[in-house]
Amino acid sequence: METIKNIFRIGCGPSSSHTMAPRRAAQVFLDSTPGTYAYRVTLYGSLAATGHGHLTDVAITDVLSKAAPMTIEWRPEEVLPQHPNGMKFEALDESGAVTKEWTTFSIGGGALSDDVKEDIHIYDMNNLREIQEWCQQNGYSFWEYVGQCEGRDIWEFLAEVWRVMQEAIQRGLDAEGVLPGGLGVRRKAGNYFIHAQNSAKGLYNRGLMYSFALAVIEENASGGTIVTAPTCGSCGVLPAVLYYMKEQFNIPESRILRALATAGLFGNIVKQNASISGAQVGCQGEIGVACAMAAAAACQLSGGSISQIEYAAEMGLEHHLGLTCDPVCGLVQIPCIERNAFAATRAYDASAFAMFSDGSHRVPFDNVVDAMRETGHDLPNLYKETSGGGLAKTYQKKRRK
Repeated sequence: METIKNIFRIGCGPSSSHTMAPRRAAQVFLDSTPGTYAYRVTLYGSLAATGHGHLTDVAITDVLSKAAPMTIEWRPEEVLPQHPNGMKFEALDESGAVTKEWTTFSIGGGALSDDVKEDIHIYDMNNLREIQEWCQQNGYSFWEYVGQCEGRDIWEFLAEVWRVMQEAIQRGLDAEGVLPGGLGVRRKAGNYFIHAQNSAKGLYNRGLMYSFALAVIEENASGGTIVTAPTCGSCGVLPAVLYYMKEQFNIPESRILRALATAGLFGNIVKQNASISGAQVGCQGEIGVACAMAAAAACQLSGGSISQIEYAAEMGLEHHLGLTCDPVCGLVQIPCIERNAFAATRAYDASAFAMFSDGSHRVPFDNVVDAMRETGHDLPNLYKETSGGGLAKTYQKKRRK
């Protein structure tokens, strides 16, 4: 497996696959084509179907148009065989002839298909069963295994990740107004935080987690700076749980960073053996994986054993199997914003449930990852980030009426 640094990417929303990765791809192509007369970019499949709502065209144009004139072609009906998020970059001379072209794919979490060739795979084990057995045999925790594989600089990196996560929460709680995109969705995080202060204990706890998750995902929806965990569309789940536990239990930063390492490991395993791309496996690969990551982190912070942490993560993913990706108008707002809030509380519940047990259960995490991959493969494309089915289709019918 590659470094967990690729699970936690710092950047601007609203989408890791549809905004961050295309922007990176445009920069890579620009750097390789100095002096080009003009550019042509073709977007395929999911990138074309929901690119307008995700600001794909804006991200690419911001990079290439500074160097030369450019055009974008949209082909939502044409899906390249390698991945639903395909994009072709072409450099043109004065006659319109192609001087260089490059086709790449946004494979989720801000990563490009070409990144795989460049990444150094620093983990010698690729599934949780092997890692768990090794940890138990050697007396290691998951976070210690991460530290051993990644090296000392991972803690400095995770400290920066945690800083950006906290800043997103603080900005989101303070911000008000309507989110961009035309749906008229207002920011709710600040109001939820206020309501939580005036609620009874049970609702107070949930209200805080809701507000923290909303704060981050609303920042993402407005194009603010966030951390993928593992994607932009699910970026509010993990920071909400960690920030809640930090505030409620006075947990020091050193322990938070260890929990982030564990969360990154679980996200990495899913990315290695299935997918974190909504366009490939639906929202189970985004919100489901984020919930699993947050559940593992919360269970570790609660003093859970290796087995209990694995059980918490397993429940977090298992109970999101089959979740579709059907963003209304291609925006990371409906149902994405509410899903982050609910997944945060579900992650915390999974951790609590696991802590009541001894960690033993029937279906291991790796099996759920396999099931998620197969389920995503079987989902019709209408429900995989095309805005062609589900809630997106229902909303369009409502508008026409």
